[in-house]
Amino acid sequence: MGLRERKKEKTRLAILDAALDLFLEQGYESTTVEQIAGAVEISPRTFFRYFTSKDHLVLWFHDHGEEILLETLASRPEDEPAFTSLTHALRAVLHDVMSSTPEDAERFLKMRRLLEGHPRLVGLSVARGAETERRLVEVIATRRGVDPDEDQLSHLIVAFASCTMRVGFECPRRDATLPEITRRMAETIELAERSLRPGWDC
Repeated sequence: MGLRERKKEKTRLAILDAALDLFLEQGYESTTVEQIAGAVEISPRTFFRYFTSKDHLVLWFHDHGEEILLETLASRPEDEPAFTSLTHALRAVLHDVMSSTPEDAERFLKMRRLLEGHPRLVGLSVARGAETERRLVEVIATRRGVDPDEDQLSHLIVAFASCTMRVGFECPRRDATLPEITRRMAETIELAERSLRPGWDC
């Protein structure tokens, strides 16, 4: 990452940190873009160079996770079973979380706390997750040589993978630490692999 990219990433994270702190301190609805920008000493116009809205801030982790999923799938052997490729992609996301810095871990836990207290944001998160699922279905269907609009199995393969990650993320108690969350995610992926007979995704 070059100097310009590092500076942009530093600003992006500063905006995210300021927003999460304000959301948790004074409430999501009560926090304005102007307040977030002011906390980072940037203009609202600069804010919109990094995020399209407050909601986009909340969904930033989805964007990051989707990028890892798609990049990992693109690197897997073409003849690999579809669900196996997806479990490798899930583990890549998990590895990214596990290798995060203390600052990244704190952001992750703050985002989790924010979502737990705001049903509307949970709804946005679910909708954003559905977008990722549609993109994954297209990739899996292409790998299998079928039409994503017609092939139910491609949709089911992706649905199983998404449920695996969601169960691993949601099962820990509310005050769980990041190591506890990642451990449960890893266990859930293994559980899914043991529960499905070989060849079911062909």
